[in-house]
Amino acid sequence: MKLQLALDRLTWNECLHLVQETEEFIDLIEVGTGVIKEYGMSIVRELRKLYPDKKIVADMKTCDAGKHEALQAFGAGADITTVMAFSSDLTIKDTLQVAGQTGKQVMIDLLEVSSRERMEQLHELGVDLVSLHVGKDKQQKGVFNTELFSLVKGFNFQVTVAGGINLNTLPEIIKEKPDTVIVGSAITKSENPHETAAMMKEIMNL
Repeated sequence: MKLQLALDRLTWNECLHLVQETEEFIDLIEVGTGVIKEYGMSIVRELRKLYPDKKIVADMKTCDAGKHEALQAFGAGADITTVMAFSSDLTIKDTLQVAGQTGKQVMIDLLEVSSRERMEQLHELGVDLVSLHVGKDKQQKGVFNTELFSLVKGFNFQVTVAGGINLNTLPEIIKEKPDTVIVGSAITKSENPHETAAMMKEIMNL
């Protein structure tokens, strides 16, 4: 099980500092949507240069112009780019095609998706990596609910989970055996990000 550090609502220097503090324990570095909107592909290139052995996720949240945005992310050094599940099938197919041609991956963000029918459609399109995601605004109503896993049961997806995950909620989440756990604020806002990341990785390895 892998740990993905989500860098969002942070400055350039904060991003670099947090990766440096936690690199021993994280498997993937996610450049969050807010950070990409602030700094563009430059920060993706910087992290690629600094951490050539880490997988980098560009959280583009693409919902149109799929081919162009996938090429942007992959060209800057990202290994994975994100596309919204509500995007048109053509957008998703275009990004998957680019990923196939470049040896990269597309993560389909399931934000606000509740339909098994849509999951079947995504499967038929050739999607193999999805993210069960409770958005930042919706987290005000509560933490990640493991009932969300029912959406992906029976499909052969690689599954990542994201949405306010912290040291208290992590033990219940790992019982569902996701492939990757995405953690943002619980680490980035921690008084000791190094220690928090270490504790999370230890729980995941139990």
